[in-house]
Amino acid sequence: MLLCADQSLYAGYTNDLEKRIKTHNAGQGAKYTKARRPVKLIYSETFPDKSRALKREYWFKKTLRTRPKKNAFLREKGIVITDGQVTSL
Repeated sequence: MLLCADQSLYAGYTNDLEKRIKTHNAGQGAKYTKARRPVKLIYSETFPDKSRALKREYWFKKTLRTRPKKNAFLREKGIVITDGQVTSL
């Protein structure tokens, strides 16, 4: 999960996390992040295959549609965002 410069959250999948973040910050990633740079990685998960990663991305986007739900999910993972600052618990 990425925290964008406008404090919005973005989720996606990749098989090369470091490269993907650099791509987003270069303005060549997703259309959503292009206008919201720079982005910062705040949470990631690893899956054994692309299919499971895509299912998790779909779950995330459909289940955690609102910011309060996304914040609650992150809190469960030990991550809190306050005034644009990320804190790990």
